Amino acid sequence: MAYKTMTAEEAASLIKNGDNIAFSGFTPAGAAKAIPTAIAERAKSEHAAGREFKIKAITGASGGPSLDGVLAQAGALEYRAPYQSNADMRKSINAGLTNFTDMHLSMTPQYMNYGFLGKFDWAIVEAAEVSENGEILLTTSVGISPTGLKLAEKIIIELNEYHSPKLRGMHDIYETANPPYRREIPIYTCSDRCGTETVKVDPSKIVGIVRTNRPDEVGGFKEADAITTKVGENVSNFLAAEMKAGRIPAEFLPIQSGVGNIANAVLGAMGSNPDIPQFSMFSEVLQDSVIDMLENGHMKFASATSLTVTSPKLKEIYDNIKFFHDKIVLRPQEISNNPELVRRLGIISINTAIEVDLFGNVNSSHIMGKNLMNGIGGSGDFTRSAYISIFTTPAVAKGGLISAFVPLVSHADHSEHSVNVVVSEYGVADLRCKTPMQRAELIINNCAAPEYRDLLRAYMASVAKGHTPQTLSKAYAMHEAFVKEGDMHKAVF
Repeated sequence: MAYKTMTAEEAASLIKNGDNIAFSGFTPAGAAKAIPTAIAERAKSEHAAGREFKIKAITGASGGPSLDGVLAQAGALEYRAPYQSNADMRKSINAGLTNFTDMHLSMTPQYMNYGFLGKFDWAIVEAAEVSENGEILLTTSVGISPTGLKLAEKIIIELNEYHSPKLRGMHDIYETANPPYRREIPIYTCSDRCGTETVKVDPSKIVGIVRTNRPDEVGGFKEADAITTKVGENVSNFLAAEMKAGRIPAEFLPIQSGVGNIANAVLGAMGSNPDIPQFSMFSEVLQDSVIDMLENGHMKFASATSLTVTSPKLKEIYDNIKFFHDKIVLRPQEISNNPELVRRLGIISINTAIEVDLFGNVNSSHIMGKNLMNGIGGSGDFTRSAYISIFTTPAVAKGGLISAFVPLVSHADHSEHSVNVVVSEYGVADLRCKTPMQRAELIINNCAAPEYRDLLRAYMASVAKGHTPQTLSKAYAMHEAFVKEGDMHKAVF
């Protein structure tokens, strides 16, 4: 059937106050851009006229500035989930202006299917191609798009000519059934495929096509500095030692890695370590560094839900698409992050912590216990089922005024039962099968900054005895010292 072509402004005029919308995008990759921008402009006009206008928005993870940034600036969001890294949106959430739910990313499609996130009025999804029979070829991410397209009453497609139809064959679209009809997911290696190349919808649900030609709003990352380089080397050397000890098989195991400078440093160190063989990646996001490792042979295959690469790197992929079709697969996030597959494949997870306490609990989402940084993202999906779960962090922040290692985390995302290994620039704490006291000793001696070690030992010497020695009235003394005096060094035990 022939679809109606419309402008982004005409599409935005169809949206009503209170509508619940599933947007494409997992990071800025594959995110809708033109229509959210037009919705933001409409919100400004409605507010100027004294009328209420806010929507609910669900994506795979964060969107780009043309989704999250503009909607936050316009005060256009009543509710947002499941993850957020945009500075404007984060400010709105922390100010209480936008209601937000942080959640495990693998669970978002499931919550949608179960109805916990309400009825979806619209799916607004970026595509590289749309056929007359309703086959939609997604662009650089999958995320929640298949679920949103299935559940939404109406669909608008951003047909983005920037993205090549040559992407066909890179996606593997597979959705799980709801209980009690759910079966095992038939994926047994990182490169297995079990789904379709496109998302099939009822074409009558597609009310319009908005044609665009816009790149993903993916920024680059800083070059590794001395600290992140050392963290990467410590992780790499630990994994090499594990393989030498026979705790990692000779063919190695798939890697999951978070996003950012430390993740890039870790992957770079692994790629340059002569004791680590060629390995595969089973993760949620592929960055520029992954593409480089696929090209130079350090990595043999990469599975994810999002191709979060800069424009020059994406052009490189499109120019050599035949090579990458055999190296990359993009899956829905309920598959890329599925704990069943993490456990089956024996994933080694590597994620970043904001702070770690002396017993191995990890805060990866909040600053000083209250302000959202980004969210838990997919870290919990992988950590709780990984063969080895690793958390990395520089030992200090704010020029040394904050210690990443504290008596008790101010917000708990990952419990000591899920965290196996902690790594800073100073060393590695292997917490597996250790008692609480042994964990504290390892974290202080191996990972904490030398300038904070005596302070942390003083805390441990002062606490009430027990299986997990702790004195609650003192546990946040370091946090309180920073809040009141701007320096954790001033804590007294």
